[in-house]
Amino acid sequence: MNISELSIRRPVLASVLTIIILLFGLIGYSYLGVREFPSVDNPIISVSCSYPGANADVIENQITEPLEQNINGIPGIRSLSSVSSQGQSRITVEFELSVDLETAANDVRDKVSRAQRYLPRDCDPPTVTKADADASPILMVTIQSDKRSLLELSEIADLTVKEQLQTISDVSGVQIWGEKRYSMRLWLDPAKMAGYGITPTDIKTALDRENVELPSGSIEGNTTELTIRTMGLMHTTREFNDLVVREDADRIIRMSDVGRAELGPQDTRSYMKMNGIPMVGVVVIPQPGANHIEIADAVYARMESMKKDLPDDVVTSYGFDNTRFIRASIDEVRTTVYEAFILVIIIIFLFLRNWRVTLIPCIVIPVSLIGTFFVMYAAGFSINVLSMLAVVLSVGLVVDDAIVMTENIYIRIERGMTPFDAGIEGAKEIFFAVISTSITLIAVFFPIVFMEGMTGRLFREFSMVISGAVVISTFAALTITPMLATKLLVRQEKKSWFYSKTEPFFVWLNDFYSRTLASFLRRRWLALPLVLLTMGLIGWLWSAIPAEMAPLEDRSQISINTRGSEGATYEYIRDYTEDINRLVDSLVPEASSVTARVSSGSGNVRIALTDIATRKRSQMEIAEQISAAVRSKTKARAFVQQQSTFGGRRGRMPVQYVLQATSLERLQEVLPEFMRKVYESPVFQMADVDLKFSKPEVRIEVNRDKANLLGVSTRNIAQTLQYGLSGQRLGYFYMNGKQYEILAEINRQQRNKPADLRSIYVRSDKGEMIQMDNLISLAENVAPPQLYHYNRFLSATVSAGLAKGKTIGQGLDEMDRIADETLGDDFRTALAGDSKEFRESSSSLMFAFILAVMLIYLILAAQFESFKDPLVIMLTVPLAIAGALVFMWGADQTMNIFSQIGIIMLIGLVAKNGILIVEFANQKQEAGLDKMRAIEEASLQRLRPILMTSASTILGLLPLTVATGEGANGRIAMGIAMGIAVVGGMVVSTLLTLYIVPAIYSYVSTNRIKKSKHNDA
Repeated sequence: MNISELSIRRPVLASVLTIIILLFGLIGYSYLGVREFPSVDNPIISVSCSYPGANADVIENQITEPLEQNINGIPGIRSLSSVSSQGQSRITVEFELSVDLETAANDVRDKVSRAQRYLPRDCDPPTVTKADADASPILMVTIQSDKRSLLELSEIADLTVKEQLQTISDVSGVQIWGEKRYSMRLWLDPAKMAGYGITPTDIKTALDRENVELPSGSIEGNTTELTIRTMGLMHTTREFNDLVVREDADRIIRMSDVGRAELGPQDTRSYMKMNGIPMVGVVVIPQPGANHIEIADAVYARMESMKKDLPDDVVTSYGFDNTRFIRASIDEVRTTVYEAFILVIIIIFLFLRNWRVTLIPCIVIPVSLIGTFFVMYAAGFSINVLSMLAVVLSVGLVVDDAIVMTENIYIRIERGMTPFDAGIEGAKEIFFAVISTSITLIAVFFPIVFMEGMTGRLFREFSMVISGAVVISTFAALTITPMLATKLLVRQEKKSWFYSKTEPFFVWLNDFYSRTLASFLRRRWLALPLVLLTMGLIGWLWSAIPAEMAPLEDRSQISINTRGSEGATYEYIRDYTEDINRLVDSLVPEASSVTARVSSGSGNVRIALTDIATRKRSQMEIAEQISAAVRSKTKARAFVQQQSTFGGRRGRMPVQYVLQATSLERLQEVLPEFMRKVYESPVFQMADVDLKFSKPEVRIEVNRDKANLLGVSTRNIAQTLQYGLSGQRLGYFYMNGKQYEILAEINRQQRNKPADLRSIYVRSDKGEMIQMDNLISLAENVAPPQLYHYNRFLSATVSAGLAKGKTIGQGLDEMDRIADETLGDDFRTALAGDSKEFRESSSSLMFAFILAVMLIYLILAAQFESFKDPLVIMLTVPLAIAGALVFMWGADQTMNIFSQIGIIMLIGLVAKNGILIVEFANQKQEAGLDKMRAIEEASLQRLRPILMTSASTILGLLPLTVATGEGANGRIAMGIAMGIAVVGGMVVSTLLTLYIVPAIYSYVSTNRIKKSKHNDA
């Protein structure tokens, strides 16, 4: 007795098992989290260390190099990159996916603390954070007021908003854009200082001496104890202006005599505006792998509860929220599930034309899909675009087995058997075919589990969800389906009106197929050249269709990065960025908000577009128009970027090509020629290299002999310049219970040309004032503003945007060609960002594809107990792939990970049709029919189930390919890519399978009559 017979004999048992599946599925669903994609971010740890005033060369040698040397030994590092720039070292350590984030962070902290003794004594201690230094924020809260200054708003943002948002779990950092933090600025006048005989070092000494509060102990009487507090700290500008710098004979020199103290912003070289209004933005950056929707929900909840703590005139809103797109995507896929469900029911009804028969497969769909949610919960998955995409695909798949089972039982009832006997007989006959088609389908998705890198992680959930749905649907098809069939199905003496109207069409269809099949089998030799032709077509189309990592999605968001030539001032970049902002305002009426900000030598304009449903142009069209327009703005450079599907973590250009060399000189020699070829190439739209050699600098050479004669040390000169020009922190002061920095600098008007350095005075060891002019010579030079390392080598990363119609695969091939022409043997090249992921994923997808084909062949061989029969079925695979490629080529689709997964899926889907025919033909042969009669009858009898299951799979996918609305465009990107591949493959292969499988079967398959006679003998 098999499981189907048991279910028919014990209907309550079958019902209980189904209810349990539903119950657990619903419980699992309620516990599932929601996110955009499965967690695929590599663990990334960033180490940053600042050393104000130091140039890139000093930072590289004294800070980056010792830190990297220690970090490099940690196991599991995927890439180690660093940027050494003016006053700052930033090291990014990317680990393999298998490494735990906490373990990685602890390992890095351990190595950094060991390296600390090799760092300069006056640099800030290095900080280790669990985040990518280049991570993009997911949400911005804007804070504005028409009554308060940016200094006051920054304080509110820092003390109220940032404090609250930082404590949300999985938030890696909260930054304040456009922050103007309070600081005590001491502006020094070199002329007055020279007159009073004061140097910047004296200011530092006076602050260290006067701005101090030390624990002073206590006094005790007989009954009372008093703690003593020496009030030595300064709090107001007046106290700082009155600071006694030096007492000289009969006069006191105060700070106000040689300069002035004022309460001003710590950072004078940054700003942020949204829609032209200056404001402060608090941005939230997630940890790698965090759930963005949960973070955004928590931010909304905290901001709501914070409203009562904020002053009435302070208005908060949201500058951008990337989770809006994620939510729309998930909702879109949910609706697609319902649409697919309805379409599949309609197609089953049109074929069977009997509501009782239609009802049975319709019960299997929700049982399988709801049961799958429990599988997702047990495996620790989430509701995301890919797992929901898998659910959509499952709608068409899970119904197949139930259709075949129900149809087989129904035919027997129509022939006059009782429903009970028909159920047992029909189930027994189809039992093996149901099991084998399901195993075949699961076998297709099994290799995806072995895939490497990000693609493997992305599609592991996808394949497990489909496999789970197929397993549950097989169980349902073998238990609840035959049980319901025996209870619901009755023989219809009188056919319905709809049946009698449509029956002539089905009779004609059967006759047409019967005639054409007989005619094709007479010329069956045509089958082999046809298969060979499709293989040739596959070879040509595979190379003709351009490849990329993932299609671009309309996320209603564009960003423009602006960069001036090296040495350009903050004001210059600010004016250029404002110019770009004005250009965007005139070109993009669809913008809901435009945020412009400038900080540390570069600018950024971020455009949030209105909902996709309310605008005529897509994000891509708008970006193309802006790209063309910014080319006319030649004062500085502007790069237009759109967020890639998976590269949300870093807002970079798609092509990232790293050149590695052993010396900076070699890079300096080769880069101009390399970049010339990149600019000339028609494949790239815009290109840039991060390593520049153009930052102007003034080098001060000390005349040591003269300096020693006059009693001035090199340290003395360096310190005087450091305290006067670097804007270095000289100490802290407290205001309203918070700590702020004291910064001293010579007035900008008195240090705006190199000659001004000569007029600064330094004190000798005899106490005399000596002008720098006597001790130093100035030489103007250029140097790299930033030095880069990639995996310990000096490196330069060439970033390029792609020209219209070009893909990342073509871009990388072009870069390889230029590298072969330009670089010598002492260079190495590597890929970073999206480019690295693309190369890794394409090789592992090929492996998954070959493994899937081999697995299916072996499984079918085991099922059919023959190495020949599976060959018949495997020949349908090239037909399907050729169909998929033809449709993709016709629809102007690229070859990306979604379409490739669709193609891998096709192997299992089309093999199912072949299995149904071959399995049935073998049964006919064993019943005594000769091979040709057996295959003809089997094909005719299986025509309707094959057309029905294929149509349900195709219609299940149809809503994906025609989705509209926000988030739909994301599904258009992925759904169309996958949908077109599968639909194309299914349409072509279903039509061809019906002819080619019988023809090949007649050649290849074992003649079972002869075999059984031989065995009997």
